[in-house]
Amino acid sequence: MTNPTYEFTRAITRRPASSITDGLRAEDIGPPDLDRMLAAHADYVAALKSTGAEVIELPPLEAFPDAVFVEDTALCLPKGAVLMRPGAPSRLGEVAEMAPILRQCYDEVREIKGPGFIEGGDILVTGREILVGRSARTDAAGVAELAEIVADWGHSLREVFTPEGVLHFKTDCSLMDAETILSTKRLDASGCFEGYRVLHVPEGEEAAANAIRYNNLVLMAADFPRTAEMLDREGFEVVQISNTECAKLDGGMSCLSLRF
Repeated sequence: MTNPTYEFTRAITRRPASSITDGLRAEDIGPPDLDRMLAAHADYVAALKSTGAEVIELPPLEAFPDAVFVEDTALCLPKGAVLMRPGAPSRLGEVAEMAPILRQCYDEVREIKGPGFIEGGDILVTGREILVGRSARTDAAGVAELAEIVADWGHSLREVFTPEGVLHFKTDCSLMDAETILSTKRLDASGCFEGYRVLHVPEGEEAAANAIRYNNLVLMAADFPRTAEMLDREGFEVVQISNTECAKLDGGMSCLSLRF
């Protein structure tokens, strides 16, 4: 039996636009370089395809500088997709751009109507539940509305809390297999992963916590050698992809695709 939490046949990505230099960022560490970002994005798409998956590659959206980070627009589950309602006002229009594509892929597409907000970067689907982290971009009303929708599809949802100063819940964690989570020590310290096997990213490599398990591969940001070595030692097949440019916009591996 396949495990729907990390075994996928499809993914959706979107090429970065030249307007990416206007993307949102928590702190300004310089503008991203579009050419380097395009090269890294091509490596990312190639890694997904190498697992035998079909990748739907969407064109750039100049009007939405952050549109490369497609994960925030939706939650893709086996029985249906849920269109999100981003907490960043400049990103609300990205959902309308994604909606018709998801309607082609799914028989059932629901949407968060509000007044609450929720972004896909705050949602971790594990083998047993959906964890949603409250953050600056995801509020209690958004979580409650999602809980109601996914209950119809047989999922239980648990609300947890993202550490202060961390943009999204998944900035600090990722699913490695049905029972194993890669996490920063600061996030795990909240107790949100009780009952799971947790691997801590080494001190100083916190940004490596945002990885994705996609079929047989773990895609992680390059330049975090101790994390890569630990995952290798744990038996995971690791692919390292440059994330220097996405990181300038608080982005990482999970943000760049919708996986289903």
